[in-house]
This record gives sequence, C-alpha cells and structure tokens, in this order.
Amino acid sequence: MAVPHQQIDTTWKVETPEGIDLHAEVAGPVPRALAYITDLLIRGVIMLVLAIALGLLGYAGQGILMICAFLLEWFYPVVFEVFRQGQTPGKRQYGIAVVNDDLTPVMPGTSFIRNLLRTADFLPFFYMAGLVSMLTTKQFRRLGDLAAGTLVIHVPPKQDTEQLPKVCPTAPTIPLNSNDQTAIIDFTRRHEQLSTPRQQELANILEPLLKDKDENAVTKLRSLGVWLLGGSGK
Repeated sequence: MAVPHQQIDTTWKVETPEGIDLHAEVAGPVPRALAYITDLLIRGVIMLVLAIALGLLGYAGQGILMICAFLLEWFYPVVFEVFRQGQTPGKRQYGIAVVNDDLTPVMPGTSFIRNLLRTADFLPFFYMAGLVSMLTTKQFRRLGDLAAGTLVIHVPPKQDTEQLPKVCPTAPTIPLNSNDQTAIIDFTRRHEQLSTPRQQELANILEPLLKDKDENAVTKLRSLGVWLLGGSGK
C-alpha cells in the first residue's frame, strides 16, 4: 500500500482557553534571511556614522565605538522585538514578526534568549546551524527559537475598517457593568473566529438575560455588541 505524502503546511494553529482558533503563517528562511541582511546593513550604516564621529576623540572614541558595537549587536533586535510588536526594521520591511509559539507578544527575557543563541546558530560559519535547524523543523525554527519557544510569522496587512456582524444594533434593556460590556464587545468582534457551536454555547450562558437560546441568542448578543461599538449594522 502506498503511503500518502504529507503536504507541506506553514499554517500554525493555536486554540485559546476561550475556544478561539488563532491562525498564523510561519515565515520561511528566505524572508528571514532578507530581513536579517536589511538589519545588518542598517547596523553597518549606524556603525560607520559613529566611527566617523567618534574618530575625532582618539582612543576614547574607539572605546565608545566598541561599546556601541556591543549594544547594537546584542540589544538592537531585542529592543525592536519587544517594543515594536516583534519587528525589527528588516522584519517590518518584509512583513514578518517574532511571537511566542502561542502567538502572544515576546517578552524581554524571551527575546534576549533567542538572540543570545545567534552565536550557536552561526556555527560553523554564516548561520549554517540555524539554516539546518530551520530546514529540519516544521515551523522553520532556528536554535534560538527552539530554546525561547518563539516563531517568526507573516504579519497580515491591517484592515482599515473593523468587520462587524451584519445585524441591527439593539440597546440593552437592563444596565450592563463594564465587565459585561467588555465580554459582549469581545464576543462580537470575534464573531468570525468562533465556531457556530461555540458561539451558541457562550450565548446560551446568558439565556436568562437574552430570553432566547442557540442561533437567536447569538443574534441578540451580536446586536448588543454592535450597539455598544456604535456600529450601524445592516
């Protein structure tokens, strides 16, 4: 019996505790290499400008230049990945970003670990270990990603407008506290991410409030959410 070939799938799927399925496209070696080269050129230009400016200070300037080189090498990617949504200028140029493997933003410690292990990825020369690691793992992870639990994913283009459900907004008949409003708004915004059975399950929890169940309860809950968001509905 012939064994079917396993199809290549770069989609990474994560299910949150709330039952929401998150999807992301994992970035391969080519865009990552191009992003790295772009960042390398940027750091090179910065170092050239600093070398010219600090060259006037003699030995003191050389010492400062070495400190700047150290900071650029080890903290340039960390600062951008933590404070710029996982994107260095090179990654932003090619539409990729670093995230945790549960698709949450990276933290300083996580980013530092993955970048510290660039030394191991570089061995024996020019990132051969990192390239072999990316080509032999399903999510194209280099050694630093494996150690830190991170992924590099493609960032989808931002949408200009928020897609709300096509329902008529309905004002609530009873006062809602801030937690209730936040939960209803979150439910409405994620209407395309939640499966139909999951939406009905969540809506049925509010049966005493909505006076309905299943599909009708989902529609009423969406109507409340659209009203809270100030949408115009249909």
